[in-house]
Amino acid sequence: MIEVNLLPDGKKRTSRGGGIKFSLPKMGNLPTDPYTMAAVASGLLSAALVAWLFLGVRADLEEVMVQEDEALQDSIRLAETIERTNALIARRDSISARVEIIQQIDAQRYVWPHILDEIGRALPDYTWMTEIVQTSGGSPLQFRIAGQAGSLFAVTNFMENLERSPFFRGVKLLRTEQAASAGSQSDIVNVFEFTLSFEPPPLEELETVPLFTNDVGPDGEEPSDDGED
Repeated sequence: MIEVNLLPDGKKRTSRGGGIKFSLPKMGNLPTDPYTMAAVASGLLSAALVAWLFLGVRADLEEVMVQEDEALQDSIRLAETIERTNALIARRDSISARVEIIQQIDAQRYVWPHILDEIGRALPDYTWMTEIVQTSGGSPLQFRIAGQAGSLFAVTNFMENLERSPFFRGVKLLRTEQAASAGSQSDIVNVFEFTLSFEPPPLEELETVPLFTNDVGPDGEEPSDDGED
């Protein structure tokens, strides 16, 4: 079949619906200036950098908040530990104070028994005491002895015996005078007063004796005589 082209310029009309057509966007509006393109690229890069920094700071902030919570919990536990420690320290100090008081009382428990025992040992015949008064509670313990004796020789002997005792120091005669006896006005006695100090002697100078002897058996029974069956 012969076809005749009636269109000007010899263009042939294309048929409609001849297939799927694709069209690309026109790029004519994009800047072509290098400085403008650099500025746009810098802006995009800055935005990306800010976003990256924001995400990093946010992650760091969350980590810091977690650490803060952990530190707070540790502080609470530490405060409880400190409170318990302070309570234990206060209890220890209270017990130490009580123990110190008990030790002081225990240390003074045998002082006066020693004093009276030594005075009794040193007391000569025809001499008797009328008063023993503590004059100082410090260290050393000081006290005063008042009494009567049948003679000045007895007073001197009593004073020398006190000086030889390992428990006494600084024996001083305050006064001695003759006076009528309280039992009989016709009898003359020598009234005296001493001052002296108590000083515990070294342990090596003390003589110790056992509290228990072999007179009592292990079962609390006295051993039988060898001559008895």
